[in-house]
Amino acid sequence: MASVAVPAAHRLGPWTAVQHCFTLAWRNLVQLKSNPGELAGFIIQPLVFIVLFVYVFGGAIAGTSGSYLQYVLPGLIAQSGVFSIMATGAGLNQDITNGVFDRLRSLPIARSAPLVGRTMGELVRFAASLVILLAFGMLIGFRVHTNPLEVAAGLLLVLAFGVGLAWVSMLIGLLAKSATTVQLFSGVLMFPITFGSNVMVPTSTMPGWLQAWADVNPVSHLSTAVRGLLTGTPLGSSVWWSLGWSVLLTAVFAPLAIAAYRRKV
Repeated sequence: MASVAVPAAHRLGPWTAVQHCFTLAWRNLVQLKSNPGELAGFIIQPLVFIVLFVYVFGGAIAGTSGSYLQYVLPGLIAQSGVFSIMATGAGLNQDITNGVFDRLRSLPIARSAPLVGRTMGELVRFAASLVILLAFGMLIGFRVHTNPLEVAAGLLLVLAFGVGLAWVSMLIGLLAKSATTVQLFSGVLMFPITFGSNVMVPTSTMPGWLQAWADVNPVSHLSTAVRGLLTGTPLGSSVWWSLGWSVLLTAVFAPLAIAAYRRKV
């Protein structure tokens, strides 16, 4: 029996697949025009965290709000990465529920483009929020004690960690039945790894059992790395740990998310 030829339109080269990813990333960014509340949310929420923790708790924790700002802002930048990027799964689940991915499936595009494009779009928004967060911190008194290259390295490290978390979030979004379920499960996952870390306070102030967890927590490594790259405190091996976690999360969860997406659509 003669074999059936695959239409040329479905034979996609690497460059074509990259173009599809950029197109869908742009689609995710353009959506903000129709949802200004979401845009305001991802900008305002980190600023509220700074004001709340620095001016409400700073004096009690560090003696003065200025001293606490120097400690907590790099940690809040790391925490912001976790909170912002974990929302990716809820948006993905909503798109699937609304039939967006059914329409994409009918188009001759790379199969991985919807997921990669969404990740790219989220990273652009995330990068903008990090810059705003750092700028606001400097406006209220935070002082950078390193050079611009180290500051850029710190922000890029948070973005790299965010890529790994984005794949985790998208896998949750693909497996969950609704966006509400994604948000609930993500919250259960986020709070132990963000608040059970050295983001807010040094781990030396914690009980022994909690300190043991905080010392191996990936967010603690990330927070220590960002703190060192922005303020000049000792880095230790925190940068390598953060990079290792970023690579591990991506290597494990990206194939799982793509496989779940193919089964889903």
